[in-house]
Amino acid sequence: MSVRILRINTAGSPVEWLNWQQAVCLHARDLVSWTYGEEVMAVHGGHSRQTGEQTIVHLNSIIACKGKVHQNGRKSPPLTNRALFRRDQNVCLYCGEHFDEVQLSRDHVHPLSRGGKDVWTNVVTSCRRCNARKGHALLGEMSMDLLALPYQPNHAEYLALTHSGRILGDQMAFLRRQFSANSRFRLDNEDSIVA
Repeated sequence: MSVRILRINTAGSPVEWLNWQQAVCLHARDLVSWTYGEEVMAVHGGHSRQTGEQTIVHLNSIIACKGKVHQNGRKSPPLTNRALFRRDQNVCLYCGEHFDEVQLSRDHVHPLSRGGKDVWTNVVTSCRRCNARKGHALLGEMSMDLLALPYQPNHAEYLALTHSGRILGDQMAFLRRQFSANSRFRLDNEDSIVA
């Protein structure tokens, strides 16, 4: 089963995605403070020698864990093409057309060859045609406009952008409350998203 559990810290900040085995280990080590959301799985374990009862661990879609949980809240999330394309919803931010991921490329608004940096706030999703047309020029030199400004996703949004598979409705609602105000990812369906 490919269900993912959202791990948060006890303050309610999202930390990472877990598979069911990792979540069971946290329960077994008594590191889960509280759970939230729907039950997504019941894992049956061994039988107690004393009582003969079988151990059952009920996994909810969101678990809050005790102890030190380090997250890179201040650090910029890694910039990957897949996350970038999802941030921009597979839309070329020059021509406005929607494309499959294989037809897209990363464009540096301020080109690397002219001192630009490879950071979230300087890159946009571009179709190959628009990227080739722009080349190493600045936008003003090509009379091209951006349809939206590039921005760096916060950690909650990055978790949503990089999740592989289906994000459950309660997980997305939890994450969405922590998205930045300029997030274009907020506009997606409230119930769930297929990433």
